[in-house]
This record gives sequence, structure tokens and C-alpha cells, in this order.
Amino acid sequence: MRCDTADGPRGWRPATEEALYGPSGFYRRPEGPAGHFRTSVHASPLFARAVARLLCLVDEALAHPAELAFVDMGAGRGELVTGVLEALPAEVASRTRGYAVERAARPAGLDHRIEWLPEPPPGVTGLLFANEWLDNVPLDVAEVDAEGTARLVLVRQDGTESLGEPVTGAEAEWLARWWPLTDPPEDRLLRPDAPDNGLLRPEAPDDPLPSPEAPGSPLPAEDVLPVPRPTEDLRARAEGLQGPAGGLPVATEGLRAEVGLPRDAAWAAAVASLGQGLAVAVDYAHFAGARPPFGTLTGFREGRETAPVPDGSCDITAHVALDACALPGARLLSQREALGALGVSGERPSLGLASTDPTAYVRALAGAGEAAELTARGGLGDFGWLLQPVGIPDPLPGGEQPST
Repeated sequence: MRCDTADGPRGWRPATEEALYGPSGFYRRPEGPAGHFRTSVHASPLFARAVARLLCLVDEALAHPAELAFVDMGAGRGELVTGVLEALPAEVASRTRGYAVERAARPAGLDHRIEWLPEPPPGVTGLLFANEWLDNVPLDVAEVDAEGTARLVLVRQDGTESLGEPVTGAEAEWLARWWPLTDPPEDRLLRPDAPDNGLLRPEAPDDPLPSPEAPGSPLPAEDVLPVPRPTEDLRARAEGLQGPAGGLPVATEGLRAEVGLPRDAAWAAAVASLGQGLAVAVDYAHFAGARPPFGTLTGFREGRETAPVPDGSCDITAHVALDACALPGARLLSQREALGALGVSGERPSLGLASTDPTAYVRALAGAGEAAELTARGGLGDFGWLLQPVGIPDPLPGGEQPST
């Protein structure tokens, strides 16, 4: 049991499910997600154009099938699938069928070519793209109690938390493998130089995150999102818990983990729906060897981070353990690397263009600014891209393959 009464505390997974997707849930609100936060899709049309280029690469790898699918997982109000269809070359667009997978109702005026579905279509050939979908797949939270036992965190509708029963079964097995909180072997202690399971991690430079108000910050204050690398504050908290071996001591009261098993299952099901092609998940993420010791669960409302209260008033989100989601043959890149391979560059245009064609210079300068935001360190550029080929070679150039 995960709740004592219908109105009592519940595990974070059922509480979040109701708060986000219930009849009065956050994602049923008329303003849509864009009324509260901005993703790469909203930041610039360059993102949809890059995804369109990726779809063209998938089309080539598939030898130009008669029908090519683009499946937008967690489609919001259909912004990405609309942008991708508009950016495709005419010949590819004529063969492309767009699918928006979303629990909310179909928005009025959406392109008639886009099919609106609650689940991904089975057996299609093409590209399945999940931009900031997995972070909203509900999961439970575990916390270590005073006796060193990992327990389920229960939550009331007002956000008040308490500890419930010990984590057991498949969830305990997931924690032991991917986010150990009690008695991991020495080589699995949470230390910065721990192995990363052969998967690439987005770069994690030592410089602290810029302040949202600081000059040169890639995002205005109201648009700053959690990012996948540790801040100086988080490093300090982690260092305060380090034991003599340089890793976090085990069974320390207050350590928290988000149990990513539901996300692993959701991603595996999405990939399995694809008959042939490429599945891509894009999200803020963390990786084995550098898990945040106190978790990442948070809320967003009207462009600002807020306390996660499961009453339907705010988005509830947590970073994704993308390495745990990855299936055999996957590759992990940072968004900076992936978009660079797709031709998105923040390089400023030549000053010579300003004298020969001022209008083109201003347009190119604006595009460079948008590209810089999409690829910024400490911001959207540090998001993880999980690429999962299905029956084709990995079509995205650049980057390294994971070691085996």
C-alpha cells in the first residue's frame, strides 16, 4: 500500500500522476506547458529545423521509405511536430506522416496532417523524438532514514512529506544498480571519477553555473532550468558527506534518490513501438558516478522554479537517469554535441557581411544568438541526448560510440 486513506499521503509516483495528468492536472490546463516554462522547442525554430535534418538522415538510412513517420512524444501543443513538418524538404515532407503523442486534448487549428494520439503508433518507420518527456514520467522518491534504511517518501496534496515503508523488490534492485544509497561496493561509491557504464556523459567543466542575473548568462532569470551538472553548492554539500575513500558514505540519513524504473519501462515501450528507425530522448540528466545526493525533484510555475506541490498547480519534474534508460546499442551525447553535428552553430557572422548585406547580417546575428542559447554550457547545451537506433545504423555523425 502506498497511501493510508484516499486523502492521506501517497508515494510521489501516484501523487504526480494525478497532479500532472488527472482531470484537473497541470497538463490539462488551457495555457499548456509553454505558459509556464520554455523548452528548446520554444527557444528557437533552429531546434525544429535540426530535428528535421535528423529525420532526413533517418530517411536516408531507411532508403527513403514510401511512408516516413515523425513521432513527437509528449507533444505539448504540437509545436515541435509542426515545426519539423514545416522545415522538411518538399520531397521528404510529401512522404512524412506526423504523430503527436499527448494526453491533453488536441489543440484547435493544428495542422490536419498531424495525428493526435494518447500512445505512440505501433510499428511505424522513422524517427520517434521525446523532448523533455521522460522528466515528467512520474516516479517514486526514496530517502535514507536515521537507521540507514532507504524508505519510500510519501507526500500529501499540500506537499508535506513523510517516510513510508522500506523500498523493496524491483525498485530496490534498481537503486542498488543505478543509484545506490546503502552498502554499495567500493567501486560504486558516488564520487566524481566513478565509472560511467561505458556511456558518454555531457561535459562537466569545473566552472560554476552562471548566475541568472550575471552578464553573459545564457537564459533570462525566468527561464533558467535545472541542468545536469553539479553546481558549486551541490558539490559543497557532497564534499561535506565524503568519507575517507573520496566517495559518499553509505546509509547516510537524508540521502535521496528518484527511482527511475518507470522511466526505463516507459522508454523501452516507446522504443518497442518503433518498427525501424531511430528513437531519441532529450532531457536534463545525470549519470552513474555523479548522481545528485539529495535528488532533483522540483516544480515549475509561470516561468519560475517552485516547491513541488502535487495539487495540479505546477509542473513536477526530476532529472532523468538516461544511462539507466539506455538499451543495447544506444549512444549518449550532450545537446551541444548533437546540435553541432546537425549544423547548429553559435558562431557569429563575419563583420564583412554587415557592410555588404546589413539585413542578412542582422538575421545571421539573431540566429547565432539563438544557436548559442540552445548549445550553452550551464544551460540547454548540457542536456543529454539518448540515441537508440532500431534496425538501422546510428545515422547521426560525430561523437563517440560507447565502449563495450
